[in-house]
Amino acid sequence: MSLLQPGDPFPDLSFPVPGGDKVTVPEVFAGGFGVMLFYRGSWCPYCNAQLRGFQRASSTLEELGVGVAALSVDDEATTAELIARHKLTFPVGFGADAGAVAELTGAFVNSDPAYLQSTGFVLDPDGEVIVSVYSSGAIGRLVPDDVVGLVRYLREPAGH
Repeated sequence: MSLLQPGDPFPDLSFPVPGGDKVTVPEVFAGGFGVMLFYRGSWCPYCNAQLRGFQRASSTLEELGVGVAALSVDDEATTAELIARHKLTFPVGFGADAGAVAELTGAFVNSDPAYLQSTGFVLDPDGEVIVSVYSSGAIGRLVPDDVVGLVRYLREPAGH
C-alpha cells in the first residue's frame, strides 16, 4: 500500500452505483478535473456533511468542469437511501472492497468493521493526482471550497 502522490496517475477504479450501472474513475470525469471521495459510510455524520457540501457546490464545480464521484463499503440499499436523502446528483458507489481499494490508492482502512477512512483526490484532466487527502479517522477531509479555489488557481494564466 503506497500513497498516491501529485503527478501519479489515478488507478482505474470501477464500482457499481445503485440501479445497476458501473462507474470507472478517472474515465467518468471525461477529460475534466475530478474529485474522488471515499467516505466511511452513511452512518458517519462527517461524511454526510462532506457529501452534502459537494452537492451544494455542484453548480460551481460543474461551471469549472469538475466532476465528483464517491464510494464506500455500504450496500446498495443503504447507498440508494443516502443518495435520495441528500439529493446527490454525482455517482455514489457501493460495496467497495476496502482492502482492494486501499491497495490501489493507499487509503486507510478501519479493520473491524472494515471500511475506508475518509480519503479525497483531486485529479487533473489527464487523470493524474493533483492533491490527495488521507485521513486516518473521522476528521480531516477534502472540502468543496478548497477544490473550487484550487481549480480556479490552476486555470489562471501564468504569472497572475
